[in-house]
Amino acid sequence: MTHNRKDNLLEKIRNGSKMTTSEQLRLTWWLSLPAILAQLTTTLMQYIDASMVGSLGADASASIGLVETTTWMIGSLCSAGAAGFYVQVAHLLGANQPHEARSVLRQAIVAMLLFGILIAAVALGVSPFLPKWLGGNADINSTSSTYFAIFALCIPFFQFSMMGAGMLRSSGDMVVPSILSVSMMAMDVIFNFFLIFPTRMITVFGTQILMPGAGLGVKGAAIGTGLAELITALLMMYFLCVRSKELRLVSEKGSFRPARKYIKEAIHIGLPMGVQQVIMSSAYIAMTMIIAPLGTVALAAHSLSIVIESLCYMPGYGIADAATTLVGQSMGAGRKDLMRRFAYMAVGVGMVVMAVMGVVMYITAPFTIGMMTPVAEVRELGVMVLRVEAFAEPMFAAAIVCYGAFVGASDTLLPSGMNLFSMWGIRITLAALLAPSLGLYGVWLAMCIELCIRGLLFLLRLKWGNWMKKAAAPVYEQKR
Repeated sequence: MTHNRKDNLLEKIRNGSKMTTSEQLRLTWWLSLPAILAQLTTTLMQYIDASMVGSLGADASASIGLVETTTWMIGSLCSAGAAGFYVQVAHLLGANQPHEARSVLRQAIVAMLLFGILIAAVALGVSPFLPKWLGGNADINSTSSTYFAIFALCIPFFQFSMMGAGMLRSSGDMVVPSILSVSMMAMDVIFNFFLIFPTRMITVFGTQILMPGAGLGVKGAAIGTGLAELITALLMMYFLCVRSKELRLVSEKGSFRPARKYIKEAIHIGLPMGVQQVIMSSAYIAMTMIIAPLGTVALAAHSLSIVIESLCYMPGYGIADAATTLVGQSMGAGRKDLMRRFAYMAVGVGMVVMAVMGVVMYITAPFTIGMMTPVAEVRELGVMVLRVEAFAEPMFAAAIVCYGAFVGASDTLLPSGMNLFSMWGIRITLAALLAPSLGLYGVWLAMCIELCIRGLLFLLRLKWGNWMKKAAAPVYEQKR
């Protein structure tokens, strides 16, 4: 029933019908909720995943944490590449041009296959050297390198999963990509359960059971994640190309040959995002290089705390996905009035949700970090940094959701520059200054300050910036 009402409200955007404030708020919430729940569930699965590795000791956590920021950079590149195409799909569906939207999808399949293979080849090539470049010590470098090499081989699967999810969300389908995202993390945990640990006896309701296991440790964690990504990518493409009402390709013939106008627009949208993500991720890598000399305990505490903090900010990314869809379809329909209102509503919802999550993180920090590692020093340091970061969550939400709205409006260049200025000009500079005297606490204090300033900058642009300048005249007026 809710699905039908959501589709009816999306149709109002496309045909120029008036929407009440209540309808706009309901549609924002209906599109946000599945993504929020998926992000929260996914993060809980990551929490369990990290706990499994953390139980092996601080070295195991540190070996993954050392290359974690580099995997973020690669994931961000995959996301930027996919966005160049799925934002076009949102615009075309908003303009009631589903045939053109399916043409963009065909271009995306070919382009993302080539892009994913290229990134995988580069990542695999640097895997033997990366841990040493990042300042890791000899105890963890070999394990870290192996983990990253396995991750590199799975990049094409991840690329198709990202593209499929973005395309489905752009069509207004938040449920399928959310379910598949949760399923991927569930599969990851199950695979890891059997691949990380050796064969052992476990107690279930008072009964001893022999549980088989491969005993691969950190290597097993990488393989488990790769298998989960492969299955998810196949399912995502099935639902997109076969089952999607707006985008399924089985119902018509079409060419997969690259078309200049689609590729050019994809580059126009995705290139600023990709450049931003490379430079932003380079900043995350620089943060790792600042933290690595602080020792294995600091690196492990940082890695585990990042997982816990993602319980707060992942819902913001779910709401940002909804903002991209709503603003994108409103732009395609030429509805500047709805573009602004949907952006404001999504940002408000995001800030409230993440503020509540920040309070929860502050209160539960000792419990959550304690569940992930038996090392007392790591626990103590993790609680300290999580509690300082809790104060930044509402403004972090403002930055995340505003950026999602701007992407929907094809406004990526200036927001990308804002992110880069904030990260390199404020966070890295402060972290480098504070780390020698305050250690990991100083690094996370720098993060807190920077996120608050970044959120303020994005709110100012949302209110007074010219981010809707590319919106065309209303489609329903053009057709008269």
